Amino acid sequence: MKAKEYRAMDAQKRNEELLALRREQMNLRMQKATGQLANTAQFAKVKRDIARLQGVMNEKAK
Repeated sequence: MKAKEYRAMDAQKRNEELLALRREQMNLRMQKATGQLANTAQFAKVKRDIARLQGVMNEKAK
């Protein structure tokens, strides 16, 4: 998602999205550890989305 889309969400929805992204990141780690991960670029995408979402959350907190 883009930062603009995250800004349009309410706080509850942003928290749910962050939780979902962290779960996906954990699932990707498990797939890598077991040798089942096919698309390693997904790591970077999820990591960037988490950082983008946390940035928007910090903006809203100030």
